[in-house]
Amino acid sequence: MSLAVVYSRASLGASAPRVTVEVHLSNGLPSFSIVGLAETAVKESRERVRSALKNSGFDFPTRRITVGLAPADLPKRGGRFDLPIALGILVAAGQLSLEALQDIEFLAELGLGGELRPVDTILSAVVAATAMGHTVALAPGDAVEASRVRTARLLPAFNLSALVDHLAGVKPISWTFDQPAFRAMPESDLSGIKGQAVGLRGLEVAAAGGHGLIMMGPPGCGKSILAAHLPGLLPAMSQEEALETAMVYSLAGHTRMDDCFLQRPFRAPHHSATAVALIGGGHHPQPGEVSLAHNGVLFLDELTEFPRTVLEQLREPLESGGIVIARAGHALRFPCRFQLVAAMNPCPCGYYGDRTRECYCTPAQLQRYRARLSGPLLDRIDLQVMVSRVTAADLTRGHTEVMNGTHVAKRVRDAHQLQFARSGMLNAHLTGAELNRVCVLDDDAARILNKGIDMFGLSARAYHHVLRISRTLADLESQAQISRLKITEALAYRTMDHRQKVPSEFLPSPLRTTQASAFR
Repeated sequence: MSLAVVYSRASLGASAPRVTVEVHLSNGLPSFSIVGLAETAVKESRERVRSALKNSGFDFPTRRITVGLAPADLPKRGGRFDLPIALGILVAAGQLSLEALQDIEFLAELGLGGELRPVDTILSAVVAATAMGHTVALAPGDAVEASRVRTARLLPAFNLSALVDHLAGVKPISWTFDQPAFRAMPESDLSGIKGQAVGLRGLEVAAAGGHGLIMMGPPGCGKSILAAHLPGLLPAMSQEEALETAMVYSLAGHTRMDDCFLQRPFRAPHHSATAVALIGGGHHPQPGEVSLAHNGVLFLDELTEFPRTVLEQLREPLESGGIVIARAGHALRFPCRFQLVAAMNPCPCGYYGDRTRECYCTPAQLQRYRARLSGPLLDRIDLQVMVSRVTAADLTRGHTEVMNGTHVAKRVRDAHQLQFARSGMLNAHLTGAELNRVCVLDDDAARILNKGIDMFGLSARAYHHVLRISRTLADLESQAQISRLKITEALAYRTMDHRQKVPSEFLPSPLRTTQASAFR
């Protein structure tokens, strides 16, 4: 047979489209050409394949060799097509049967001596091949990561000759691998946080409903410490979520290790990060920090120090849970369903409204400082919490008021289970008719909500945020109906939507009492 067809997978963002590798041997002067929008690394496989075949003891045909990579308009890069090209040449030259390659996809780079080497973005290719019921032949260096797809059928081989012997039935490859015992993330120990009842309550509500959270307060009041404890309050990822996150890390060239496979990622980029680093992109588009935080937490400390042009690009990911990187020939979509947590000072000096320090910022400086954050971006963040300075009495109180992280984590897990059983998603992701169905208000709650919306001039998006937050507050206490107390507390979490003094009716005095007792 002078024509052989072998299957492999390309890498295109979070997807791995199947590539048909066609190898044809014809008469004529000896040559070796590769067609099908192949980049330089793919074209260089000619020399790697030639040396690998010869050094593995196979005859390299002295004929005209044409390799076609279909579909022709799909960009191909890297050395992942070395192995299918080599096997295609052996089949076309009659040194291997085509039937032996049925229902197998091949992904590996070849060394000059014939050894199989790992390739990047292996997880998405294994997931796609497994969905079609195919076996994946790959290098042993990729087998451990690929085995995270528990239903995958893998065929790891150390070199080309061993793989051909297995395919020909001469010497089968025996490979066993024990699935790792994944360790869940330890729960947060909140005992070291003192006096921040309001901040801790906001942290619990954010964790319970998957809400975004922004904390404003003076320097040193504990905003960063509060944010760092959020992943420990969240339930561990499911196997499906962990695999999605691991696929994104694989696209970026990283591997999620066994001891953190089920732990939700916590990404905290520096405020000097560029738009490409935060959102993703590049000549060969790579996922950014928003995608690396998929199913986890993205923490932006010193929020106002980020360039405004960079922060504005968070709007689409916050709304859609995905980011599309468009290039001339194609558009790539990366998942980024993350929980945003941000921290900022109230003014340039950091002491505006502080009880113990005087602020010297002028009104013009304060206006310019807050203008670094646009209204549309703030409108997309559910919870807006004012964090005050911790008093000396709080710091020296000892262990009389211990924050029990285990109890908080249990309430968060119970709230998650209730939300998934009711609507299949967290409250932060409720939209449209589903939001109206699950947010049942009594007459008093509806009255106070309408009054608060009109008084504060909240947008329609902020109105939906208040409903989602109040639904989460009710879920934390397993209440089917949303009461007035939950509405007033939810309105208190929209402090940055209104600049005027809040009427006493909407002051969170019941909130502070509830928060103080909830964490004692």
